[in-house]
Amino acid sequence: MTDAVLAPSRLPAAVLWDMDGTLLDSEPIWEIAVRELAERHGIELTPQLRESTLGNALPDALAKLHDAVGLAPEDRDPAADGRWTLDRVTELFGDGLPWRPGALEALELVAGAGIPMVLVTNTVREVADVALETIGRHRFTATVCGDEVAVGKPAPDPYLRAAELVGASTADCLAVEDSPTGAQAATTAGVPTLVVPSAAPVEPGPLRVFRHTLVGLSIEEVTEAWTGGLAHIATCKNGDS
Repeated sequence: MTDAVLAPSRLPAAVLWDMDGTLLDSEPIWEIAVRELAERHGIELTPQLRESTLGNALPDALAKLHDAVGLAPEDRDPAADGRWTLDRVTELFGDGLPWRPGALEALELVAGAGIPMVLVTNTVREVADVALETIGRHRFTATVCGDEVAVGKPAPDPYLRAAELVGASTADCLAVEDSPTGAQAATTAGVPTLVVPSAAPVEPGPLRVFRHTLVGLSIEEVTEAWTGGLAHIATCKNGDS
């Protein structure tokens, strides 16, 4: 007899990881850039405005900021503001990117279990590639960025694409997310989701299992988050939701 812990008999086909706020503590860096952009437009970045932009694709975040400024559509220049924001974030990323607590260990845990992983982020490719120098692009079977799908989070497109890239159904995958925007994208795509909130609270909902931190995550908890979502999907199919 051995005291070794046996791995679960069933594992998700893939784990789909959000980046900002989930793996990397980069939301404060984005906040610096968005605050400075707001100041360039003559307004203060309120906590409410900042929270509304968390996890957004860049065009959506800019639209919310422009709305807050009160800019008429003809006076907006999202291309110029987007370029300024990307350049500033890239500059700030160059100063170093801290991990979220337990994130590196969680990646190594999932990799050690032999589960393919995909990075699924609203961040555009040119900035995500900078972040991948910290995270390690070798860890992922594929990466999906916000400018590589028709519509970014909170639309389901990034997660639908991620599942397609690993040749699995969305129900057979597990997403790990931290924001309301990201959680909505994952669960709308039909992906069971482990939610680890960071900068903003996330409402409970179908397919969602919550954890306060990735610290101490076990492969059994990964499986339980996934199978909990599967149970909800089965209940819905039976008409009992």
